[in-house]
Amino acid sequence: MKRKSFLQLGAGALITLPAILQGQQSPATLSAKTDPLPSEKVKDFVIAGHGNLDKVKSMLTELPTLLYATWDWGGGDFETAIEGAGHVGNKEIANYLIGIGARTSLFVLTMLGKTKIVKTWLEAYPEYLFARGPHGLTLLHHAQKGGDDAKELLDYLQAKGLKETKSKL
Repeated sequence: MKRKSFLQLGAGALITLPAILQGQQSPATLSAKTDPLPSEKVKDFVIAGHGNLDKVKSMLTELPTLLYATWDWGGGDFETAIEGAGHVGNKEIANYLIGIGARTSLFVLTMLGKTKIVKTWLEAYPEYLFARGPHGLTLLHHAQKGGDDAKELLDYLQAKGLKETKSKL
C-alpha cells in the first residue's frame, strides 16, 4: 500500500470511527438498571392474573415488564400473574401470557393439560412430584383445576402417589 492511500484510509477511519462509536452502548450502559416496578402495580397485576384478562392487557400496555413481576405474599409465598391464572384454572389468561412470553412453570403446564411435557419433566426429576407452587398448592391441585384437559395428568399424579392438593410452605 502506498503512503498516500494509507493516509487517506486513516483519515477516513478517523472521521467515521467516532460516529460508529457514538451509536454503541458501553457495557455499563447496557447493564444499568432502572427503578423497581411500583409494588402496588405488581400486586394488582398478580391479582388481575387470577381472573381479569382486560386488566392484565391494560396493565401490560402501561408497564410491559409486569409480565415478569413476582409478588411476595410473605413467608416465601411468591407468585406471578401466570401462576395466579394457573392455580385458579384460568386457561385463557395463562395461554395469553404464555403467548406473549411469560415464564411458565410445571404447575401452569399441568393445569393446561400439557401431558407430554409434564410427564417428561417428572420422569427426569421424580422428586418434583411433591413440589409446592404458590400458596403451597401442588401439581395435583393444578391438575384438578385443569378439568378435562388435565384429566390424564390427574390420574397420572395420583398413580405416582400424590395425594395432597396443598402443603405447608
